[in-house]
Amino acid sequence: VKISSINDYTADKVNIEIKLPRGVYVKDVVDSLYAFTDCEKTVYCNLLVIKDNMPVQMTCTEVIQYHAKQLTQILQSQGYEIIATAVDGQDALEKYQMLHPKIDLVTMDITMPRMDGLTALEKIIAFDKNARVVMISALGKEELVKQSLLTGAKNYIVKPLVREKVLDRIANVLSK
Repeated sequence: VKISSINDYTADKVNIEIKLPRGVYVKDVVDSLYAFTDCEKTVYCNLLVIKDNMPVQMTCTEVIQYHAKQLTQILQSQGYEIIATAVDGQDALEKYQMLHPKIDLVTMDITMPRMDGLTALEKIIAFDKNARVVMISALGKEELVKQSLLTGAKNYIVKPLVREKVLDRIANVLSK
């Protein structure tokens, strides 16, 4: 496995950053890197995002948080109550289990750190077969969207978030 650099940020918790060189992708090496350990793996990558017409470097987590905030604002503007938000798929699953049956609808990104959205969806559906989950995905992720619908998602929203489409999809799922 080619590695560009390794940084040890260990303090209270072990935190080791491994940077890969251009052309080497996490999906191709992550299993090899963790083959001989029981460590929790969290994949971070830095993205160049155009935000407010300016290029900004953000991590995947920051992009997800940005979209979550945007989605929250859209839904609250129409009177929907947001009873919880999650930082990753594992957190979403735990909050769903804790707050069930008070949850009418879950919106969840397909791409998330720690536990991806598809895995979280599978576990939520296993816990509650009547769960209403709307998956959120970027353009170009048609296979993942299809897989999420087959797994039990009730609908999907494609990013970038468009207010009218978001509200239409949410209302559609809640009306069933």
